[in-house]
Amino acid sequence: MPVDKYPIPDSVALFFASTITSLYMIYRAKVNTMKEDIRLHIQYKKQPYIVPPQDIRRTSAAPSIKVVSGAGNEDLKGKSIQGFAIDDVRIHHVDSLRDIFPSRNVCNVVRQKVGADTGAPTHYSSIMSDDDFVLASIVRKGTGERSCDAHVRAGPRAVTHFDPRTVRAGIVTCGGLCPGLNNVIREIVHALYSLYDVEKVIGIRGGFNGMTNPEFETIELTEDVVADCHHQGGSILGSSRGGFHLEKMIAFLQKHRLNQLYVIGGDGTHRGAMALAQECMDRKLNISIAGIPKTIDNDVDLIDRSFGFQTAVEAAQAAIRSAKTEARCNIPNGVGVVKLMGRSAGFIAVHACLGSGDIDLCLVPEIPIVLEGEGGYLPFLLRRVREKGHAVVVVAEGAGEELLGESAEKDAGGNKKLPPIGEFMKDKIAQYFEDNGEASNVRYINPSYMIRSVPANSSDALYCMLLAQNAVHGAMAGFTAFTTGMINNRLVYIPIKRIVATSPRVMDARGRMWERVLAETMQPQHKQAVTRDEVSMSDTFAM
Repeated sequence: MPVDKYPIPDSVALFFASTITSLYMIYRAKVNTMKEDIRLHIQYKKQPYIVPPQDIRRTSAAPSIKVVSGAGNEDLKGKSIQGFAIDDVRIHHVDSLRDIFPSRNVCNVVRQKVGADTGAPTHYSSIMSDDDFVLASIVRKGTGERSCDAHVRAGPRAVTHFDPRTVRAGIVTCGGLCPGLNNVIREIVHALYSLYDVEKVIGIRGGFNGMTNPEFETIELTEDVVADCHHQGGSILGSSRGGFHLEKMIAFLQKHRLNQLYVIGGDGTHRGAMALAQECMDRKLNISIAGIPKTIDNDVDLIDRSFGFQTAVEAAQAAIRSAKTEARCNIPNGVGVVKLMGRSAGFIAVHACLGSGDIDLCLVPEIPIVLEGEGGYLPFLLRRVREKGHAVVVVAEGAGEELLGESAEKDAGGNKKLPPIGEFMKDKIAQYFEDNGEASNVRYINPSYMIRSVPANSSDALYCMLLAQNAVHGAMAGFTAFTTGMINNRLVYIPIKRIVATSPRVMDARGRMWERVLAETMQPQHKQAVTRDEVSMSDTFAM
């Protein structure tokens, strides 16, 4: 049949031509992507991949996403504030080994097999750059404030300072126990092996003592070793206070050929980590010292909260419920006294009080204890018991030093020993009731060590994972003398010298959180022991 008898319309021919061209372009793009992945995989197996500038841009690129802003609907537009501007952003510089040593500039790709038979590395969906930062204060007042601090945003960088396959890392936990320690250990190990395929990870037993006392043996940490440790409380490495000796710790790092050290501890531990990091830089040792802040009291400054704090507040509820049961059932005039942790800050006591709703009196270090006289806590407690038949008191361990005096004794970590405020309040309550012709049944519960030795809850477990992974990303990028924390719900790198400068922080005694406590308990309000100028500039829990 002659072709010319039934000619194909030009529109149909154009459609088929454009379709075939589009399919061919999609095919070529897919082939090129597969070739690139195979090339990266082969070069990673043979040698570190040195990234040229165009590949850095390729790695950092992210697909554009169209956002529907509601343009055209005036009701959805905010009102412009005339004269408002932030024209001075002060970013806190984090020390980098790149400024001292040549970097390997290895392409930062996920090196673990992720569901692919070839085991080809995969790219991160988001890469941080030196221009990424997080503002320290997002609450502004009027047009007066025109400056703001900022911190380097945490996350993977386009290239690593170290060749991951030569990284030998150590992990140490210092100070008191805290829910989530094992989670942090596990997630550091997991990130080092699954994201970076490092050479070796060791666990240092017994805090800094494990680096200075030869009787403490290290343990090799593999993914199998730490697989289930997050279901346990405490630390699989053990922990202790003291043991800091700079020369011996440097010798330990060199003996084990470590080029990364992850230090988990509070403000005292971070001061030691800062000194160790500075000594490494002074001696031209290419070793990254990374911190992860740990304090059950939540008194490390700047960060939104410390890991384990929410778990501790949750665990304290069991003791409070027991105290209320004892107070309600022991007739007449039952009073339950619960002592919670809180050396210099009453965050645990305050949050446990508000989370419970059953507290009649909350005592914290930031507020002086007035026992008798006008507005005294003991007359208030007697009235409350006469009204409802029982009462529950929560007291932070650091409260009442104005009554009992400060102890001159200190522990191995340099912390002063605290007077027995729980027992003191128990005796004072019983004596005051007796002096006023009333019988009493005062029960004292001290769950201090119980609330810090439990496993992390799911919220803290997730937080531990975020802290650990980003600490690893920071160390791999060559940062040192830094700690990883959450500020305004974003993970950041904070210079250790900055975070220890204002730690430990205290609760704002004129803040909204304490006002909520007063509204909940209706206890007398007294002149605060601290002023706003003395409160952390981070203004945590002011919401």
